[in-house]
Amino acid sequence: MRNAKIIASGMFVPEKIVPNSYFNELLGENVSDWLEENVEIHERRWCSDDESTADLCTNAANDALKNANLNADELDLIIVATDTPEYISPSTSTVVQHRIDAKNAGTFDLNSACAGFVTALDTGAKYIRADKKYKHVMVIGAYAMSKHLNMEDKNTVSLFADGAAAFILKAEESEEQGFLAGNLKTQGQFADWMGIFAGGTKFQINQDSLGKKLNKLQFVKRFPSNLNPTIWSEMIKELCDEIGVNPKDINHFFISQLNIRALQQTMDLLDLDMSRTPTIMHTYGYTGSACIPMAFHLTNKEGKIKKDDLVLFVGSGGGLSFAASVFKM
Repeated sequence: MRNAKIIASGMFVPEKIVPNSYFNELLGENVSDWLEENVEIHERRWCSDDESTADLCTNAANDALKNANLNADELDLIIVATDTPEYISPSTSTVVQHRIDAKNAGTFDLNSACAGFVTALDTGAKYIRADKKYKHVMVIGAYAMSKHLNMEDKNTVSLFADGAAAFILKAEESEEQGFLAGNLKTQGQFADWMGIFAGGTKFQINQDSLGKKLNKLQFVKRFPSNLNPTIWSEMIKELCDEIGVNPKDINHFFISQLNIRALQQTMDLLDLDMSRTPTIMHTYGYTGSACIPMAFHLTNKEGKIKKDDLVLFVGSGGGLSFAASVFKM
């Protein structure tokens, strides 16, 4: 059976470190204590003024290629998952393809907000399964949300951060290892609850004052606190049923990293220990589409992911979009 196997990962974050103390001064109140106690964010990385999403992607892509011992011209497809693209058009992936000289790779971007990376991972794996032309597929999750933050909005400004990470999928003949199953869900009734609402065809940034205001990330309504844990745990159980295992058989869960309480609730619903879900928000803040592959990359770099481990990815983002997939390493 032709299948998609994760053979390497790579990661990049900007050099600029922004500690919680910066926001105490910016907002004129102590927000650091709340951040550390409730979401366990201590610092994050932000792009410099001349740094953008394509820069993050390019560096992460090159790191993954190095770790895979692969030349860029061996890539057949590059998928970039981001909701902070380099441009409205053309795609960020075209910029990255040129910069890394992946001259044989097709490209496209995928926007499923912070569920984007897992959605793209599912897509890339299925390209490999469906078409023999695709032997190496690169999937990149990238986030440069600092470019869209309202510096006066304490509900968002201290949470969001920048970074990118990339996976390389390889086609291999294997019934035992690689992609096992994936699932997507959407709760579209929440589409206008959170987002960056200007820059498309609905609100023009430079044509009206509302457009300028809506070009910043904003929480419009407060989401139910149990929404993510409920849906994540349901999707995890559904995937486990599909491949004939119990959630207790999964070695590592990589989950969206905006709120550590949501991860704790999810593990409680599964009756599992938090040690199975690595967290990185403490030093990197919330990096959207990048947080799941970043967490995987750092965990793998520490030697904690072993051959034949079952690894489950589950993410969610504005829309609301949800995506889950499971691989055997």
